[in-house]
Order: sequence, then C-alpha cells, then structure tokens
Amino acid sequence: MSSAEDFRLLIPQPPGVKIVGATARAHAQARLKGGRARELFDYWSRLYAEPYRGLTIDGGVRPDLYKRRSERAPIAAMVDAAGRLRNLLPPEQRQLASFPIDAPEWRRWQNTEIYAETGGLRLEEATDEIRNAVLALMRASLSAKGYEQSINAMRLNRFLGDLVGGPAVMNEWSYSLSLFGEPSLTEPWGWQCFGHHMCLNCFVLGDQMVFSPAFWGAEPCYADDGPYASVRLFEAEEQAGLHFMRTLAPDQQAVAIVAHSIIGGDLPPGRRHFADNLHLGGAFQDNRVVPYEGLNAAAMTATQRDALMQLVRLHLSGLPEGPLNSRLDEIERHLDTTYFCWIGGTGDDSPFYYRIQSPVIFIEFDHHAGVFLTNAEPAKFHAHVIVRTPNGNDYGFALLRQHRESAAAQRG
Repeated sequence: MSSAEDFRLLIPQPPGVKIVGATARAHAQARLKGGRARELFDYWSRLYAEPYRGLTIDGGVRPDLYKRRSERAPIAAMVDAAGRLRNLLPPEQRQLASFPIDAPEWRRWQNTEIYAETGGLRLEEATDEIRNAVLALMRASLSAKGYEQSINAMRLNRFLGDLVGGPAVMNEWSYSLSLFGEPSLTEPWGWQCFGHHMCLNCFVLGDQMVFSPAFWGAEPCYADDGPYASVRLFEAEEQAGLHFMRTLAPDQQAVAIVAHSIIGGDLPPGRRHFADNLHLGGAFQDNRVVPYEGLNAAAMTATQRDALMQLVRLHLSGLPEGPLNSRLDEIERHLDTTYFCWIGGTGDDSPFYYRIQSPVIFIEFDHHAGVFLTNAEPAKFHAHVIVRTPNGNDYGFALLRQHRESAAAQRG
C-alpha cells in the first residue's frame, strides 16, 4: 500500500483500535502495563540515564565545531512572548513548566501518543489564554513556514484522533510545554514543546539559536474532512528528496542507495525498528553512533551540491531568517564531509527513507508503516522528519558549555 489517497481503507475497526483508555493518562497506564510499549519506554529510560555526549559517527565528539556568534534571532519578540506566557501561569502550572537551563529534562521528549511524563504544562489542561500564549511563543521563535508546519502537525494529530475514535488521547492540544532558564536577551534559556508527532526544542543564547532536536510527523499526512480539511504536510520534503535522488547519475545512485527495499529484502538485519522504523535519530537517541553512509557531496557536481543545499534549506526553513542563513553557512563549510543516503525505490508510488548527514547536521525523512492505521508496510501517507545537531550541540549544550566556561574565565 503506497498511494497517498488510500488511507481510508485502513481505518481500524474494533477490536483493532489501539486506543485503550478514556483519557490520555488512562490510555498511557494501560499501554505501559506490558508488551512493546513497556519495552520501548524501558529502553528509553536506559538511554536517558546515560550522560549526554551527542550523536556521532564513531563515538568520539568532534571538538570546536560550534562557536558563539550573532545570528539575529528574533530574541526580543521571543523574550516578550515567553514572559507573557510565564505571567499567565498560575503557581502550580508555572512550577510544572519551569526547569533550570541545564536540566536533564531537555532530553525527555518523545513522539508517541503515550502521555507518561510528569513534568511540563499539558496544553489540553490549560486555559485558552495560556494555549494562545504558547502559540505566540512558537510563532515568535519560528519562521511563518515553521509555525505553520508545527501547527499543522498538531491539527493532523486531532484529525487522527477523530479518525480512530481517540480524541481524548490525540488532539491538537496533546502536547507538553516546558521553559528552561529565565527568558533573557543575554543569558541562555529555551523552551520545549512535545507530544505525538511534534517535538520542538529551542535553545537561545543572546541572538543565537539552536533548534534541535526537532521532529514532525503525521499519520495520515493530510486531512480530507473535519475542521482542518485540506491541511497537508511533507509534500515538499517528499518531492524534493525524490527529485534530488533522480537527478543523480546511475553510478552516483548506486553509491547513495543503502538498500533497495524499505522493509525486508536487502535491508540489513535489525535496521528497521518497530517504533522508529528507519529513523536513527529519534527520541532518546542523543548519543547514537551513526556512521556515514551513501554518496559524499565531494563526489557531486556543483549543480548537485547546490541542489543538496536547497534540500537542506527546505528542511531548515522553519528557522527565522537570521538563524537559517547562519546555519546554512555552517553546513556549507562542511559540504565536503556531507553524505546523502537513500533506502527504498524511486518510483512515483515508492515509499522511501533519506538522510543528509555531516559533522554539523543530521536530517532524516522516512515513510512509515501504520501505527493507528492498519498498513503493515510503509506508505506515503505516513511520514516523519527529524533534524538534529550532531557532535554535542543538540539542545544548544555545546554553546551552553562555552558560555559557562567563558563566564568562569572572566570571574577568575
């Protein structure tokens, strides 16, 4: 099953519906009693207990990749929006939502519908005024495209909840918001918002921004009825990735393709994970070792390298203009050590996976099998996108360390 128009044939009927609780908490408690969900969360707990290192190609973090610099992030608007949000929160909710800047809770995000967390402000439990303030913080921090993509992920989550009879478990407010540090024009702070199919981490230091890990997904990728009919996600990322792959010469494609089958076939054993599918940089994979695979940009023509950078730009276009241009300059400086790899077919209806990876960027696009829909194999109406900053700067941790070292040197 690969046609993007066929998802309605795959809506589950009882007893196949996977919603097992009348509320998000009840659903989570039932799902976590055992089985694969319990196995997954126990695995994540072990990963969370590891000291943060960062995603690398060989276990060793490359030093001196990230520097303090001016990026013209819209910091004044962001601080104002964060301040307005904090002032609206009653004491109990403010306590739930507030963490130190270096809190390990940065790393506790996950993208399932299972509401197992105890920290953060759950938006479905907040007032409309507070929800609007959260959206204002997102709007101030993102480009118009990034805000629309994030809001649409939330809307499609509601569409899915309605589709499978679980609106209390999956809706447009099934997300948790946390603030890290004190909103400031000069000192480090940030925010996080995560839930099913949307997980955003935004670190700010002065007018410099790190927006990763970032995760967007949808099952299905478009709504065909209801209040958000016509909302769509990932068409551009899907089509641009496929177009880039098709522009490669046959010998280049042979190098770029890691496996021709997205499931089974020549896919290496163990490469597909029951929850992450082909993603390697998902939730709690902060320290994962992912060797380079595929075609090195150094072996591409100038036109192909430009096209690869345009694909990178598309995936990073959720950033405001200043941080986006700064990030693209950083990535282009490492273009000779940037790799593009592909799994799957290249036909119009073929589901696929691709990754762009360098010392400073890690982007994954993946078509997934059904989770709440019943397709056992990946289909183009279910997609995930992940963006990470390798070698220790997810959550802005490398910049935070530099800031603290600089402050300590000035004091002593």
